[in-house]
Order: sequence, then structure tokens, then C-alpha cells
Amino acid sequence: MSTTRRLTESETETFRRTFTSEGYFIVRNAVSRERLATLHRAMSQEFDAQFKSGALFSGGGLVSGHLNCFPGAEARFAYEAMEDLGIIDLIKELDPHVVRLPRVGCNFNLPGSHTQHWHTDRGYSRDFMIANVAVVDTTIENGAMELIPGTHSRLYKYTEIVLGRHHRKGMRMLVNRGDVYIRNSNLWHRGMTNETSVPRPQLSFTWENGGSMEADPFGVDGGKIRFLPNWFKPTRIGRLREHLFVKVPIAYSALRFTRSLFDSEY
Repeated sequence: MSTTRRLTESETETFRRTFTSEGYFIVRNAVSRERLATLHRAMSQEFDAQFKSGALFSGGGLVSGHLNCFPGAEARFAYEAMEDLGIIDLIKELDPHVVRLPRVGCNFNLPGSHTQHWHTDRGYSRDFMIANVAVVDTTIENGAMELIPGTHSRLYKYTEIVLGRHHRKGMRMLVNRGDVYIRNSNLWHRGMTNETSVPRPQLSFTWENGGSMEADPFGVDGGKIRFLPNWFKPTRIGRLREHLFVKVPIAYSALRFTRSLFDSEY
């Protein structure tokens, strides 16, 4: 990958059209594969060390298999690569609310994880931009995300997604290490089962409310790698909810369905 490469006007126009109609677009080979491989090793080693030492929380996604992760200062190069390529400029053009550096995160999909329910990342009226970077080659086997193209264009409620069978239009995001895909938070999607024996990480740069309030979002807590709860809080009630999701998924679906009947945003 040449560090002097910039997106051409033809490429950016194609990405604009795709984003408008589908709610996402993919930029192939945008970030150094070698540096991502080094970051992958660092995250894997840190997870193994914290897991073996008992330093990780109880619940919080460890049962369902989907964790959040702060990749630390070592992930800065990925954002800078997107900046150099012109991806950040395009994101700002597509959403003028992007005014600061992003919040920095990572989805850490554990072996044997459970498929998530369809969801968006926030209420429809408070959408924001997301840039995901594939840290490893992402396949069906290791839990490539599934999304429903075009569902960002208007408010879809969970009941409509289920009863209208929109999920049948779902597609898996099969990307290679170094690929970047940009999406709108209103796009319906779900994390999928990782059927391999190793975690599948994916960097996430997000611009909720315009971006991070930190002067340097990569340097939070000394820029060290940390693992954080995902959907479920590491509390007694949170652990009960997580076990319900895993053991009786239809009951959890019923709760989501009921909420959708009364919540104007979901």
C-alpha cells in the first residue's frame, strides 16, 4: 500500500452513491496489513493475560461472546491511514456533524459467541458515522457482521424488521485485513457467531455527538489496551439478562419486540 495514495474523485463519487442508497461502503486495502497484524498480536496477548489472571469482569459479554475493547495508542496508525487516504474527509462530507476526532473502540468477537439480535447503534434521530477496520481477514467462520443494506434510509422498528422479513436481505461483511467499511449507525445489523478457536477483533471509530470529547482519544488511560462490557452490564441483573439471551433467546426477542411497540425510536 502506497502511503501517498489518495481516493480519486471517481472513487469518492462511487462511495457517495453507495452510501446514499445502501448506508455503507467499503474501501479495500486502506490500512497496513503488517501493522494490523502487530496490533492483533498485542490485543490477543493482553486478552489472554487478563483472562488468565482473573482481571476481567464477570459477565458483560463474556458469556454471549461479544466484548468491547479499547485498542489503545497502538491503533492510532489506522486512523492516520484513513486520514491520509481521504476517507476522513469523505466522512465529514457525508455527515457535517463530524467535527472532532472519533471515539476509539474495537469489537472483540470471542470463540463460540452467540448471534446477536438485529439492532441499530442508537435511536434513529441521533444517527452518527462509524468506520470499522478489519484487523484480521473476516469470514463467515469467524463471525463477519451481518447487515441489511438500505435500512438507514428511514425509521424501521424492530417489529417491522422481524415481521416484514427484512432480515432475509441481510448480507455478511466479508472483508480482508486492512479493509475499511464506513456505515451509518441507523443501518440494521447484528454480530454473528465466531466458529473458530481464536477471537476476531474489528476496530471501530465512531462519531456520536460529533466525536470524542477527549483531546487525544487514543491516549485515554495511558493508551493501554482495555476490555470493556458490550451489551450487558457486569452486574447481577446484567448477568441474568445475558444468560437469558444465551439460554432462552426467544424470551429475549420477546422483550425486544415489546419494547419496539412502545419506543418510537426502535
